Amino acid sequence: MPDKDAGILLVEDDRVDVMTVQRALKKIDIRNPLYVARTGVEALEMLRGDGVPRIDPTPSLILLDLNLPKMGGVEFLKELRADPLLRTLQVIVLTSSNEPGDRAAAFKYEVDDYVVKPHSFSEFTNAISIILADWSV
Repeated sequence: MPDKDAGILLVEDDRVDVMTVQRALKKIDIRNPLYVARTGVEALEMLRGDGVPRIDPTPSLILLDLNLPKMGGVEFLKELRADPLLRTLQVIVLTSSNEPGDRAAAFKYEVDDYVVKPHSFSEFTNAISIILADWSV
């Protein structure tokens, strides 16, 4: 399990999915700080401190949806991996897309894993639990 101070950045625009992640973390007793960005642009601002307070310490895990407004998940990954200070962050794609093209695009930018969001809460909680069991900080 992760260090209790290690933060998680959830990049997700769907309020229901944000609440589902929050409920899943609570159910499996993960108390790490959870930061939420609704767009890729907002996530980069939070990681860099561009016009908003920077997340400090930098989160050690990013859970990323691919279907985002303003800046999609793949574009976010491209920006993240081009930034020398952020390029090594662990990123797990957590998305509803099971399209081979989306998967290939994500792995092009060296994501740590690609998880298709399960439909039931128990399966979703199990997926989050598996993700965090492998989370190295």
